[in-house]
Amino acid sequence: MIRYHALRTLRAIRKPHHFFSERERHRIAAAIRKAESETSGEIRVHVEGRCSGEPAERAREIFAALGMHRTTRRNGVLLYLAVRDRKLAVVGDEGIHRAVPERFWEGLAAEMERQFRTGRFLDGLLSGIARIGAELARHFPREPQDRNELPDIPSEGDA
Repeated sequence: MIRYHALRTLRAIRKPHHFFSERERHRIAAAIRKAESETSGEIRVHVEGRCSGEPAERAREIFAALGMHRTTRRNGVLLYLAVRDRKLAVVGDEGIHRAVPERFWEGLAAEMERQFRTGRFLDGLLSGIARIGAELARHFPREPQDRNELPDIPSEGDA
């Protein structure tokens, strides 16, 4: 089972195509690398404009399309944003579902939502990535044989 949380209050003020600048995309990738440096877990960010249905369902589709279910320990997390529809979903694979308590995801989503509401999308995303990395490190500490299994740069558009 995949765990997720959906928010419908994301305040989009930018266009979904190239929502983040190249510099911001590199900052996101650097934050992901840093977060993953202490864990075997994998974090991805995906941004698109529209989500016609439930964001959690779309996030699961993107999760599968990005091959996130193929990680060795099934401990990938996807941060999914549909900016025009103001939706966010956080999807964790089954390994994470067994290890991370529900209240963590609720707190994470609430904090990101607070920052998004004030237009601080990059800050909200970077703090969310850091929190996810710390939680993953608690449950899935990095081991010598661990390697980066997924790209760190955010993906955009249809996966």
